[in-house]
Amino acid sequence: MSSTLLFAIIAMTTALISYTAGVWSEKRAGTLRPVHLGLFWFGLLCDTLGTEGMRRIAEHAAQTGAAVPSGFNLHSALGAMALVLMAVHATWATVTYLRRNISAVTSFHRFSLGVWALWLIPFVSGMILANMHKLG
Repeated sequence: MSSTLLFAIIAMTTALISYTAGVWSEKRAGTLRPVHLGLFWFGLLCDTLGTEGMRRIAEHAAQTGAAVPSGFNLHSALGAMALVLMAVHATWATVTYLRRNISAVTSFHRFSLGVWALWLIPFVSGMILANMHKLG
């Protein structure tokens, strides 16, 4: 296993843990807190680093003629969408928290859960694609 792949896997797994902890602890707390903002932003950072690592691996594979799907495909489109959603989510969470609107702060978890659920689609599809490549 290459060091780039190992780094990307660790970064993506850390993103999953951080983002999931942020979303679900926000829901349990019933309000948006600074710790949740930190977990959202850290999850976005880790997801971005992991995605960049995976992109480099795919680019290298394409250059060496390896039989690895590369370029723009459904998974990469979903991954790009997930990164944009995470950025919008973290930004909007920060704005919502700073505005101190009690109603918005206490209901923000609905938006968080929706973004998290959508984010899981490319995360899981990436694992499935990686395992299908191993089998094929």
